[in-house]
Amino acid sequence: MSPLKTIVSWSSGKDSTLTLIRLLEDPRYDVVGLYTTYVENEIPFQATPLNVVRAQAALTGLPLVEIPLPEVFPSNDVYQSLVIDGVRACGLGVEAVAFGDMFCNGIADYRRSYIEPAGWQCLFPLMGQDSRLLADEILQRGIKTLLTTIDTSQLDGSYCGQWYSRALIDSLPAGVDPCGEDGEFHTLVVEAPCFQRDLAIELTWIERQSRFHYQRYCLV
Repeated sequence: MSPLKTIVSWSSGKDSTLTLIRLLEDPRYDVVGLYTTYVENEIPFQATPLNVVRAQAALTGLPLVEIPLPEVFPSNDVYQSLVIDGVRACGLGVEAVAFGDMFCNGIADYRRSYIEPAGWQCLFPLMGQDSRLLADEILQRGIKTLLTTIDTSQLDGSYCGQWYSRALIDSLPAGVDPCGEDGEFHTLVVEAPCFQRDLAIELTWIERQSRFHYQRYCLV
């Protein structure tokens, strides 16, 4: 049987990066591209500028399918139809869509509810695995990642702009997931085995909103 032509949902962070690496290593899958959704040239939650995501995709050597959203929280019907139409129109012959979700909290059923009726398989390479073991794997594989968004209702804003490391993981308060899977933090990957070279960025300033803090940066 031929490997499944797979597109990876790309957020710019560590979870989608680990998902991509695992799939690239698995002969059952042929990764044909990445896709991302964005609002006004920025990835929601991660707050990653679209030009940075484009630079990451270029470092992987994979095409990037860009799907604009009308707002951060469009209705489910609007969001699902935009993703399906965008992937269907990309011309990559997609047979499966992969996501970096980790928790068995209903998200897999939600993804399947619109991906599978479109005729594609839904893949979750990280689903149900222990967060601490996944954090260890991220570090061991040399995925270098920056905490770019902090939800200060769950984690102190001082973590914004820090590098993901063993020391940082060990310093997280009890109840904070080591991978930030409950939304405590979001990340940007600048170095990974699936990148041809490092992503060069310069940190600029921290935007402190009432709930969320964002590390701002630019490509260099």
